[in-house]
Amino acid sequence: MAETQQKKKVDMVKLRRQWCIALCICLLQFNSVCVAILDPVDFLALQSIRKGLEDLPGSNYFSSWDFTSDPCNFAGVYCDSDKVISLNLGDPRAEAPGLTGRIDPAIGKLSALAELSIVPGRIFGALPQSISNLKSLRFLAVSRNFISGQIPATLSQLHSLRTLDLSYNIFTGPIPAAIGTLPELTNVILGHNRLSGSVPAFTSQTLTRLDLKHNDFSGTIAPNSLPSSLQYLSLSWNRLSGPVYGLLSRLDQLNYLDLSMNQFTGLIPGRVFTFPITNLQLQRNLFFGPVRPADQVSIPTIDLSYNRFSGEISPLFSTVQNLYLNNNRFTGQVPGPFVDRLLAANIQVLYLQHNFLTGIQINPTAEIPLSSSLCLQYNCMVLPVQTPCPLKSGKEKTRPTAQCNEWRG
Repeated sequence: MAETQQKKKVDMVKLRRQWCIALCICLLQFNSVCVAILDPVDFLALQSIRKGLEDLPGSNYFSSWDFTSDPCNFAGVYCDSDKVISLNLGDPRAEAPGLTGRIDPAIGKLSALAELSIVPGRIFGALPQSISNLKSLRFLAVSRNFISGQIPATLSQLHSLRTLDLSYNIFTGPIPAAIGTLPELTNVILGHNRLSGSVPAFTSQTLTRLDLKHNDFSGTIAPNSLPSSLQYLSLSWNRLSGPVYGLLSRLDQLNYLDLSMNQFTGLIPGRVFTFPITNLQLQRNLFFGPVRPADQVSIPTIDLSYNRFSGEISPLFSTVQNLYLNNNRFTGQVPGPFVDRLLAANIQVLYLQHNFLTGIQINPTAEIPLSSSLCLQYNCMVLPVQTPCPLKSGKEKTRPTAQCNEWRG
């Protein structure tokens, strides 16, 4: 025990001596008292961080980290007075190799740190609990690495945090419910992990982006669990269930919505098609009932495929450039405005296969523009035109008569 304590003392003396050397060099360079000398606690913390990480082959990010010089001139280190306020670990250029190793808990000693980011690489291990000591932290992004374990519940102590990006790692377990109560949150990006459990309520009225795609979340989402300030919502590739009618009725600021690849049920509010959305993805769920837009639809891309929607197709959808209604239970005739816009090359994709549609008013000699794709396969009609369909649509051209009669029933 005595030997261990003695060794720690010796190591501390060495570190402080190294810091003093850097101080002396700085003084000599300026031949006067330096305006700002890095706080010794921050100096030692940077040394510990450096020891835990290495450049991957082809990277030379740490080449400037020479602790006999001023650490505020290191790559990725930004200071204000004698404190580190921003730390961007790794070369930010696209396709840079990145870093490997572990994040040392000493990172929690950078008490003035407001921004922490780590470029894509091969950093592994857990996210240090000590990050919760960084009370000034506003931006935390450590995506596209191999960080594992659970998201520390102590992150809920970061009351200034605005952006939390832990995407493309191997985090497991739930999102700590207390994180959803952080008052300043603007962006929460946790996609492509192995997170599970339910989606917690987010109460921040400044939250504009919530990205939880490609995880293993389950359960329902209460109508009031997400703020109306949301502009981007992606929950795709999970196991979420239950209705979303009440939730979507409130989120009228959305410009991107992806709920695909889940088990959501129930009706879709017609007013969702009037939101300022550029890409609406609701495919591969258990939604059912009629789809009735409240007004002419101006969303460029809408995918409602592989659900249980029924009733007639609204002509208000004819202004959509890419429309996927296939693999549902739609009935009746395809509205005339679809044909007009298709032949005028204003529709690029119109997939209506695998429904119970009974006809479309189109001249058999009409030429579908090369820029447009139409698929009518496997409906209750004799196909008036032959158009190429996706291979996964199968080879059967029409639905069996018995199925059509039963559905009309």
